[in-house]
Formats: sequence, structure tokens, C-alpha cells
Amino acid sequence: MAQQFEDRFHRKFYYLRLSVTDVCNFKCTYCLPHGYRPTNKPSTFLSLPEIERVIAAFSDCGTDKIRITGGEPSMRRDLPEIIHAAANRVSEVAMTTNGYRMARDVATWREAGLTRINVSVDSLDPRQFAQITGENRFAQVMAGIDQAFAVGFEQIKVNSVLLKDLNSQDLPKFLAWIKDRPIQLRFIELMQTGEMDSLFTKHHQSGVSIRNQLMAQGWQLKARKANDGPAQVFTHPDYLGEIGLIMPYEKGFCASCNRLRISALGKLHLCLFGDQGIDLRDYLQADNQKPELIEQIQQALQSKAQGHYLHLGDSGATPHLASIGG
Repeated sequence: MAQQFEDRFHRKFYYLRLSVTDVCNFKCTYCLPHGYRPTNKPSTFLSLPEIERVIAAFSDCGTDKIRITGGEPSMRRDLPEIIHAAANRVSEVAMTTNGYRMARDVATWREAGLTRINVSVDSLDPRQFAQITGENRFAQVMAGIDQAFAVGFEQIKVNSVLLKDLNSQDLPKFLAWIKDRPIQLRFIELMQTGEMDSLFTKHHQSGVSIRNQLMAQGWQLKARKANDGPAQVFTHPDYLGEIGLIMPYEKGFCASCNRLRISALGKLHLCLFGDQGIDLRDYLQADNQKPELIEQIQQALQSKAQGHYLHLGDSGATPHLASIGG
């Protein structure tokens, strides 16, 4: 095994978020309110052999968790092959999806080697779900969650972007939903990006208010594993489900950073809210380029900042979350 990926602040990177497309078929208000507007041809996205080379390099350097992201990753026809390639190299293969095709395809994904799945559900009210996502697909997504359990997933993570005056007051409804279901419901603070300043001002709400409510009701913070994402996870003896809070504006959020990102165009992003990314595509054209690829990543890590600058209103070069997989 090559040297573990590590930056100058001695953070080790066990977790890769791998975007396979920036295409999405939803029009979420906080991400793509006007729908997907193509800036890249599908043929320019990483090919399966290029993806396999990315995965091999990261697994050789200590990565043991890969999350497949988009856009919406199920828009790629070769998604099962991508999942299989990751499962051959790492112990945990996760995916984030809008759930649009989950009822139909989740069994195939599981057979290919998917071990964990995250589904975006921003409201449990069908009308509000349609208002936020731009798609009247609530029943379809719920059927997908049921099917995921049916094919053997023991826990499903559900992502809900916390939006003031839209779903921020719905904690009791969400808690009732997970009381007897093994769902980890994750409230994600709305994050400012280049294309949604006014929406951020109108709908941003700190997750601290949710955390205070949970702790007042007896929820307890769960210990974090080395390859876990950034969520603070809470459990309660009376609930089968869990609550996760992702609060990027909280002090010290970046201290436990353990993940790197590769975009669908083959760029290494050291931070979701960093610069334009470092192009690795030239090092993905042949299997024998792996030493040079690893060297490029290790060098880039030495310039990784200690933290983001969201608290200063600086979201870097990220125009919207779909552009590099959230």
C-alpha cells in the first residue's frame, strides 16, 4: 500500500466522494432551481476505466469508503458497473440519490455491491416536497425507500436540507416517521453557494436549534468512526431511527475532515467550498500512471486549507452543489 493520504494538519483521508455526473432530473430550490443546464457533454464525464483508476489510487492510499454522487448518479447507465468497481477495492460503498429510480433499480445496486444508501427527502408533505424539489415524486421516492429495506438494506440515511419557514418546524413529524424505522434522518444546514445568495438569506437556519430540541428530549450524541461523514449523530432508546446534524457553520467543523472529492470531469477538490479543482485527467489514461496520480494527489493535499470560509460569506468557486457532488 502507498502512503496514507494526509495533509499538513495531519488529517488522514479515508473517505472519497466520487461524482459520476453533474446531470440531475430534479430542480431543488437550494441547488438547481431552474433545472439542469448542460455545460458538459455526457461523453466528457469520467469513463468507467478512468473511474476504476481513481478508485485504485485512493484504495491504495488508505481510502476504505467511497460515496458515489452526482448530480443524480442513477442517470448513468453504467452505474452498476461503477458500484461493482468500487466494491472490489473498498469495504464501504455508499451512494446519494434523489430516489427517483430507486424502487426500480435498488436491488441491482445492492447486487453490484452497494452497502449504504442516502436518499434526499426534504419534506414528508407531498405538496411541500414538490415545491422544494420541483418534482411531484414523493410517493415514488417513498416506494424506493420501502424497496431498499425489502432488498436487504438494514439502515437508510435520509438527507433533508434544513429550510427556515419550509421544513424547519417539522421535527415532530420527522421524529414520528423514524420512531419505528431504522432510518438515520440527517438535517443538513443550508449552505451558501454562488447561485443562491437570496435563498440562503431567506431560508438559512442553524442546526443548533434542532440539536437543542433533541437534547432536551433525551437524545444522546453517538461516537464517531474514522471514516464517518461530518454528521453529529444522536440516538434515543425509544427510537429505532437516528438523527444526524450536519452544521458546516459551527466552529471546528473542518477539524475532523476526512474526505476528498473527485468531480465527474476528473478534478480533485480538496474542499466542497474551495477553488476550481486540480485536473487529474491526464493521469487517468493508463493503469501504469497510478504512481504519478498518487503523487499529484499527495502534493495537492499539502495546499489544503485548514478550513472553509463560509462564515465570511465565501463559498469558493462552487456555483451549486450538483457541480461537484455535494
